[in-house]
Amino acid sequence: MTAFIIICAIAGAISLINFILYGKDKFAAIKGTWRVPEITLILLSLLGGAVGGILGMMIFHHKFRKPAFIAANVAGLAWQSFALVLAYLYLAA
Repeated sequence: MTAFIIICAIAGAISLINFILYGKDKFAAIKGTWRVPEITLILLSLLGGAVGGILGMMIFHHKFRKPAFIAANVAGLAWQSFALVLAYLYLAA
Protein backbone atom coordinates (compact mmCIF):
# COMPACT_ATOMS: atom_id res chain seq x y z
CA MET A 1 0.00 0.00 0.00
CA THR A 2 2.86 2.38 0.79
CA ALA A 3 4.30 2.02 -2.72
CA PHE A 4 0.94 2.90 -4.25
CA ILE A 5 0.65 6.01 -2.08
CA ILE A 6 4.15 7.07 -3.14
CA ILE A 7 3.26 6.61 -6.83
CA CYS A 8 0.10 8.70 -6.37
CA ALA A 9 2.06 11.39 -4.52
CA ILE A 10 4.62 11.58 -7.33
CA ALA A 11 1.88 11.87 -9.97
CA GLY A 12 0.17 14.52 -7.87
CA ALA A 13 3.39 16.51 -7.48
CA ILE A 14 4.08 16.41 -11.22
CA SER A 15 0.50 17.51 -11.90
CA LEU A 16 0.82 20.39 -9.45
CA ILE A 17 4.05 21.53 -11.11
CA ASN A 18 2.44 21.27 -14.54
CA PHE A 19 -0.60 23.24 -13.38
CA ILE A 20 1.60 26.00 -11.95
CA LEU A 21 3.64 26.15 -15.16
CA TYR A 22 0.47 26.48 -17.27
CA GLY A 23 -0.56 29.44 -15.12
CA LYS A 24 2.92 30.97 -15.26
CA ASP A 25 2.98 30.60 -19.04
CA LYS A 26 -0.46 32.15 -19.43
CA PHE A 27 0.46 35.20 -17.39
CA ALA A 28 3.82 35.47 -19.16
CA ALA A 29 1.96 35.44 -22.49
CA ILE A 30 -0.25 38.29 -21.28
CA LYS A 31 2.73 40.32 -20.04
CA GLY A 32 4.96 39.49 -23.00
CA THR A 33 7.76 38.11 -20.80
CA TRP A 34 9.74 34.84 -20.83
CA ARG A 35 7.52 31.85 -21.61
CA VAL A 36 7.69 28.25 -20.49
CA PRO A 37 8.89 26.15 -23.45
CA GLU A 38 6.00 24.22 -25.02
CA ILE A 39 7.98 20.97 -24.91
CA THR A 40 8.18 21.30 -21.11
CA LEU A 41 4.40 21.48 -20.77
CA ILE A 42 3.88 18.61 -23.20
CA LEU A 43 6.46 16.35 -21.54
CA LEU A 44 5.12 17.02 -18.06
CA SER A 45 1.63 16.12 -19.29
CA LEU A 46 2.92 12.88 -20.78
CA LEU A 47 5.15 11.95 -17.85
CA GLY A 48 2.62 12.07 -15.03
CA GLY A 49 1.09 15.53 -14.98
CA ALA A 50 -1.90 15.16 -17.27
CA VAL A 51 -4.42 16.09 -14.58
CA GLY A 52 -2.52 19.31 -13.86
CA GLY A 53 -2.22 20.00 -17.58
CA ILE A 54 -5.93 19.56 -18.18
CA LEU A 55 -6.84 21.68 -15.17
CA GLY A 56 -4.34 24.32 -16.28
CA MET A 57 -5.87 24.41 -19.74
CA MET A 58 -9.37 24.74 -18.30
CA ILE A 59 -8.74 27.19 -15.48
CA PHE A 60 -6.29 29.46 -17.29
CA HIS A 61 -7.97 29.05 -20.71
CA HIS A 62 -4.54 28.34 -22.13
CA LYS A 63 -3.35 26.22 -25.07
CA PHE A 64 -6.87 25.06 -25.95
CA ARG A 65 -6.43 25.67 -29.66
CA LYS A 66 -3.21 23.68 -29.98
CA PRO A 67 -3.84 20.05 -30.95
CA ALA A 68 -0.48 18.90 -29.58
CA PHE A 69 -1.46 19.97 -26.07
CA ILE A 70 -4.88 18.35 -26.25
CA ALA A 71 -3.35 15.13 -27.58
CA ALA A 72 -0.57 15.10 -24.97
CA ASN A 73 -3.01 15.63 -22.10
CA VAL A 74 -5.52 13.05 -23.33
CA ALA A 75 -2.80 10.47 -24.03
CA GLY A 76 -1.14 11.22 -20.70
CA LEU A 77 -4.42 10.92 -18.82
CA ALA A 78 -5.22 7.61 -20.52
CA TRP A 79 -1.91 5.91 -19.75
CA GLN A 80 -1.64 7.44 -16.26
CA SER A 81 -5.13 6.22 -15.36
CA PHE A 82 -4.28 2.76 -16.65
CA ALA A 83 -0.97 2.74 -14.77
CA LEU A 84 -2.59 3.85 -11.51
CA VAL A 85 -5.26 1.15 -11.78
CA LEU A 86 -2.57 -1.48 -12.40
CA ALA A 87 -0.48 -0.14 -9.54
CA TYR A 88 -3.49 -0.29 -7.25
CA LEU A 89 -4.33 -3.84 -8.27
CA TYR A 90 -0.78 -5.11 -7.80
CA LEU A 91 0.53 -2.97 -4.96
CA ALA A 92 -2.47 -2.15 -2.81
CA ALA A 93 -4.31 -5.44 -2.96
